[in-house]
Amino acid sequence: MSAQAAEAPVRRVKKSTYFFGALGGLLFGYDLGIVAGALLFITPAFHLSTVQTGMVTSSLLVGAAVSAIGCGPVTDRIGRRMVVLISAVLFAVGAIGAALSPGFVSVLIFRVVMGIAVGAASVNVPVYLSEIAPARHRGALSGLNQLNISTGILLAYLVNLGLSHFGAWRWMFGLGALPAVLLFIGGYFQPESPRWLVKKGREAEARAVLSQSREPEELEAELAEINAVNEAEKGRKGFREVFADRRLRSLLVLGVGLAFLQQVVGINTIIYYAPTILQKIGFGTSAAIAANAGLGVLTVLVTASMLFWVVDRVGRRKPLIWGALGMGASMALLAVLFYSGALAGGALGYLAIVALAGFKVSFSLSWGGLVWIILGEIYPLRVRGAAMGLATAANWIGNILIAQFFPVMLGGVGNGAVFVIFAVISVIACGFAYLRMPETKGRTLEELERELEVTAVPATVGSAAGGSAAEGTA
Repeated sequence: MSAQAAEAPVRRVKKSTYFFGALGGLLFGYDLGIVAGALLFITPAFHLSTVQTGMVTSSLLVGAAVSAIGCGPVTDRIGRRMVVLISAVLFAVGAIGAALSPGFVSVLIFRVVMGIAVGAASVNVPVYLSEIAPARHRGALSGLNQLNISTGILLAYLVNLGLSHFGAWRWMFGLGALPAVLLFIGGYFQPESPRWLVKKGREAEARAVLSQSREPEELEAELAEINAVNEAEKGRKGFREVFADRRLRSLLVLGVGLAFLQQVVGINTIIYYAPTILQKIGFGTSAAIAANAGLGVLTVLVTASMLFWVVDRVGRRKPLIWGALGMGASMALLAVLFYSGALAGGALGYLAIVALAGFKVSFSLSWGGLVWIILGEIYPLRVRGAAMGLATAANWIGNILIAQFFPVMLGGVGNGAVFVIFAVISVIACGFAYLRMPETKGRTLEELERELEVTAVPATVGSAAGGSAAEGTA
């Protein structure tokens, strides 16, 4: 097949399928980003303590963690698309409710509702995109989820910037209903995952979905492969098998480890508390929010670069390793700057912005988008919803720990010590990726399912990709 022919399916596919499939990430990102600005105004409005400030942030995360665990089996039962539609409705209700809240408790309740929606979307969007995308472009197309997360964060920063002059935190929350409505409208017209359709005996529908992005010979081979795997997996499903099968437990450790480490390396200290950190350095409220918006623009640009030039060329494993080292170096620089005691109102404050930018660049090129891509790839179809739910729940638990305890840690051990801790965790993340992460680019999900379940050893899977065992661990 010619190179030109090989590219034809991507030009022919309905781009809206990938766009709306990934739009759930926008909700995820918007809420991650909007709370950073809203906290500056909710705290004095409701006279919140440090613990209550953490609860405003972590309430959404608690709902997301519970939802992530529970929605996996539901997703396997009613389909990826239907769960995304339900998530859109819940998010809109939660956003409007939080905006109209008369007090602290009602804000917490509606943010839990938003969390249930975000948790369900965070499980389903990566799975949906990985199951519908062609293998050769799966990394970039699945990575649209992270690009939308970054775009949602940037959108939230810009909303914060525009409304901060008025202290309009209610509008900050309420505007989140708009992308939720767009997700529902767009998602309503999108196809279901072809792998889920085959699992439910709806092969004709699966064929129609695959025909949008595969050449005829590709379609028949992939459909036969999906059917073979589905037939072999009948009667084996759910949480029970994830824990009962040693090979699946190994993959679960990989996914849970990646998802948890993605959060505890400190990214959400930057997302949630960057304006607070910048205020401590000496920036005013508006200047801190403006600098944060600039970091958001950088994140979107770097994430787009990751999708187009890294994930399907360099792969997944090496960027995880080098990205963790870059994050560790950035956190170490922040620690040194805070320990120096020269930041308040000084020129070194701009060096702190450089450190924050360095962390965001390193994260966006590696752990930010790649973890969600990998989680959508590594689990067998029969347990994909359940295993993805467990890994995503671990991600949200890490998120909760950071959101709840970071403000307390700042007041306890101090700024410098907190960033030292994050630097050490980044080094641990580097070691975890080096020791446990296989290379997954370029294979169909069914090929990965066979290889990872047989071995779950990075060097062996690296060899299957066309390199030596040594190359697999380079």
